[in-house]
Amino acid sequence: MRCGTAGGEIFERGRGLNSDCRMPIAESEKVVRTADLKVRTKQFALRVMKLVDALPRTIQGRAIASQIIRSATSVAANYRAVCRARSRAEFIAKIGVVEEEADESSFWLELIVDSGLLSEARIRPLLTEAGELVAIMAASRKSAIGNRKSAIQ
Repeated sequence: MRCGTAGGEIFERGRGLNSDCRMPIAESEKVVRTADLKVRTKQFALRVMKLVDALPRTIQGRAIASQIIRSATSVAANYRAVCRARSRAEFIAKIGVVEEEADESSFWLELIVDSGLLSEARIRPLLTEAGELVAIMAASRKSAIGNRKSAIQ
């Protein structure tokens, strides 16, 4: 059964969707984007893990370290789950979780700077990356929602 086109190809329901992230995009682009985002989210988690080692061993430092480790590693782990989504609805739900975790990571990074635990210069690259990940995931979620609605019409 036909349900839409992408790049001039007719997609059949359940076919023509990205096998990793379930999004109808050009074959070469989807593999690169998925692989790049898997690497990027994992690198974000690793960079945050290194940052945590630099936090002071105070009550505040340990509390924030615990929270940011959870949220940053969750970005990477949940993005991998996004890539295994079995339906568009599952993709939308899971990418929303990644977006939320990236935003939470951004919050903890801001709190590190605002509390004076580490300098802004040291945190800025991670804060920028967290913001970019939030924007990428939000755009993907909105696109997937839009594609779902257009397929129904």
